[in-house]
Amino acid sequence: MSDKTISKSHERYLLKLKKRKQSIFLVQVGLLLLGLILWEVAAYFKWIDPFIMSSPSRIWKLFLEYLTRSNLLHHVFVSVAETIVGFSLATILGLLISIGLWWSDYWAKVFDPYIVMLNSLPKTALAPIIIIWVGAGYSGIIVTAISVSIVVTIMNMYNSFISTDSDKIKLLNTFGASKFQVLRKLVLPSSIPDLISTLKINIGLSWVGVIVGEFLVSKAGIGYIIVYGSQVFKLDIVMMGVVILALISALMYKLIAIVEKRFTRWLE
Repeated sequence: MSDKTISKSHERYLLKLKKRKQSIFLVQVGLLLLGLILWEVAAYFKWIDPFIMSSPSRIWKLFLEYLTRSNLLHHVFVSVAETIVGFSLATILGLLISIGLWWSDYWAKVFDPYIVMLNSLPKTALAPIIIIWVGAGYSGIIVTAISVSIVVTIMNMYNSFISTDSDKIKLLNTFGASKFQVLRKLVLPSSIPDLISTLKINIGLSWVGVIVGEFLVSKAGIGYIIVYGSQVFKLDIVMMGVVILALISALMYKLIAIVEKRFTRWLE
């Protein structure tokens, strides 16, 4: 009898949770549609200057035109590929460096002021220097993306590593665990939630680095489209590039959120 009661209560809870998720999704879609409608109406009645702010209908028509008559997909592919490479390398290198700092407390203290200094530097302002050092083209853009996000990865993951429960570390040391075993069995698994959060941050930062690099030296990519639109003073093209960038960034963020849910279930 009690099992059935618990089962029904659990069913009601799951149904309530499902309805809440559906409600959140519907409100999100509604706010998006409302924003697009208000934007279109404001441009139609000239409450805003459609030449400067464009409108959803004009962006959609331009998107279809570029999709059929231009190499829009190539530009999107170039930017996405640069972002994925920069994002992946920044995450891997940042993770390895943070492991090294956790491994050696001496070198962690030595490099601490330099990491803080690098984090405070405006990496986007240093993009021209980075591109001169590395070279124009895809390599310069990717290194710019790495430079923007790697320091955040190092700081977040190192702080996560040193925040691992010290009592658990002492327990493993009592049983004769090596430092590598402590890292593999305790520190890395306990830092997975922080790693996922860092990945979410790095997606946006990697896009910033890629777009800044494309502003400077690219011959293809979403940043190139935005720069071209501003140079010929066709702001519809600029707004189209911004909208495409926002949609792709949101999609990549959503993919990481899906990975986060799966890891969360696995940890539970």
